[in-house]
Amino acid sequence: MKIGHKAKVMIAASLLSCFVGASVFAATYKPITKVTYFGTKTSAISSAVAIPKDVASFWTSGTVPPVLNKDGQTVYERYGNTQAQGEGILKGLEAQLKEQGLSLKDVTYLRVYVAPDAELGGKPDYQGWFDAYAKYFNTKGNPTKPARSTVGVQSLVNADWLIEIEAFATYPMPKK
Repeated sequence: MKIGHKAKVMIAASLLSCFVGASVFAATYKPITKVTYFGTKTSAISSAVAIPKDVASFWTSGTVPPVLNKDGQTVYERYGNTQAQGEGILKGLEAQLKEQGLSLKDVTYLRVYVAPDAELGGKPDYQGWFDAYAKYFNTKGNPTKPARSTVGVQSLVNADWLIEIEAFATYPMPKK
């Protein structure tokens, strides 16, 4: 099959733009040498986190709240409100991370699902979650501000659960 002159020019122009784009990217790319958090000082969370390519990571599945009182008559007696459930989950994540040689200081991202709370007229208690978060992150003891998504959902697997959290952490860089 013969390729016409116009087609050859278009192919050459496309290839040239790819090479120019790649060289511009290569000229501006700065290798990431440590986990770096981005965002404003006034925000409780980071807007982004850069992770070097050779850093190992640890991801948890959706973690749910611990039972506070198995004989409780209400969701709040069994598991607590959103804040109590969030605190229970973060405490559990802290223990799970410790087993891996990590801590909450190594968390780079949280994905949080918040379900409707009957006490709030069926609206998710975002403030309860934010208050739980504030006890564990962006504090004097743990200044880490992970990137985070908080999503309101219709329900979770157990009707008593008001919150579920996934955590992503990175292992510290080896000393060179």
